Amino acid sequence: MFPTSLTALTSPEPLAVYAQGPAPTGLSQALSAADDFLWGPWLLIPLLLGTGIWLTIRLRVVQLRKLFPALRFALLDRSDGEANTAEGDISHYQALTTALAATVGVGNIIGVATAIHLGGPGALFWMWVTAFFGMASKYSEAFLAVRFRITDANGQKSGGPQYYLQHAIKGRVGVMLSVFFAVSTLLACFGIGSMTQSNSVAAQLEHSFGADPALVGITMAVAIGGVLLGGIESIGRVTAAFVPMMIVFYVGGCLYILAVKITAIPAALGMVIADAFTGHGAVGGFAGSTMLMALKFGMARGIFSNESGMGSAAIAAAAAKTNHPVRQGLVSMTQTFIDTFVVVTCTGLVVLSTGAWTGSDPATMTATAFTTGLPGQWGHYIVSVSLIFLGCSTILGWAYYGERCIVRLVGVHGVLPFRLLFTVLIFLGTVTSLDDVWALADIANGLMAIPNLIGLVLLSGLIVRETKAYLVQDPYLRRPGDEFTSVPEDAETAVEA
Repeated sequence: MFPTSLTALTSPEPLAVYAQGPAPTGLSQALSAADDFLWGPWLLIPLLLGTGIWLTIRLRVVQLRKLFPALRFALLDRSDGEANTAEGDISHYQALTTALAATVGVGNIIGVATAIHLGGPGALFWMWVTAFFGMASKYSEAFLAVRFRITDANGQKSGGPQYYLQHAIKGRVGVMLSVFFAVSTLLACFGIGSMTQSNSVAAQLEHSFGADPALVGITMAVAIGGVLLGGIESIGRVTAAFVPMMIVFYVGGCLYILAVKITAIPAALGMVIADAFTGHGAVGGFAGSTMLMALKFGMARGIFSNESGMGSAAIAAAAAKTNHPVRQGLVSMTQTFIDTFVVVTCTGLVVLSTGAWTGSDPATMTATAFTTGLPGQWGHYIVSVSLIFLGCSTILGWAYYGERCIVRLVGVHGVLPFRLLFTVLIFLGTVTSLDDVWALADIANGLMAIPNLIGLVLLSGLIVRETKAYLVQDPYLRRPGDEFTSVPEDAETAVEA
């Protein structure tokens, strides 16, 4: 049974299996109400979209002008000049895959079907709109993360909203926003990034293969804990090899189905465009939608899917070896493009072109589409394996986000206790009912966006000024990383809140 709240249905990584729990308690109802308000149509959704539109205008549509140079630089060049000239802990490609690990997850498989089920085919259009403007937000937060990153006591780079909010916004306001973001992110990583993910993976393994959840939990805790103990270098190596493989594996299955159903693609695209503005009547098990429902669920799912404006991916960007924040900002921008315009689009078109979207259970729509479109039982296994491995990759990405926030709050001596606690929670998530954890995690995930959005708006002038200065010198990102004229430091780089 699906949760009744909007955010539980459109949470970053919802799973195909939801347990029938007891009747909601007073606490559950309060959490659901807070969850619905925070992620409803009057608060975070317009704030996130509005900030993306504002930054798109001020940056002169940088996500369109520099998309192809950014993709080439991110996926083909993979490094920023000579390794010994660029500060950072991992390559910008590894920073990209670490952020992709946290965002390209089971939500891209199940969440897309949920959005289409609730909002109709037009929801996919509004996911595209959200991603387009979100690319400007993703660029901006990654730029600031590198621009204001620090070196911690262990010699590692730390950055993200928990640092640039403090160092770029003067006074107590900046400090308060920084701490608020760090605490919210820490709470979110324990929920969205740990317990709910391991619970999802264990439930999928039990459902598909009859695996014992406790055994799954022990295996996951040992394997992921071992990677975490190696720090960001270990995480970066794993995600650099693992995430592209899983995306290609899943997208490859989608492309095969779309090739088989190629004659149905024009009609599917037609539904997406037409229904985005008119809604769709009931078909089969589909209950029908309005334009408002398409917009609401499409934007909510899109924001959750790519996390643009949330500030989380900026934490990974700060660890990248790069000689200029503009370069890493453009690399990070491609994360939103890959997440939504590639993975989400493939999922949506498969669900629509196979007719699976008219079913009554959104939790099984993608699996049904793959089973219909692929021979034998290959479809079922591809979806199951993708759900499992993408869920594990999400845990790795969020573990790093939480670790960097611990460093901001208590220093490097808190890293080892955090890693141990995070690993224990991975196991507990597989054997514990998470009735209220989903809502708590969604609330924390939403709260972390608020200070980040404030920072992006207040610092937009600095972002625009330094972006323009760099791109005049290197418009196609082809110069060696150490061959540019540094932007002069202003007497004041911080702003008054």
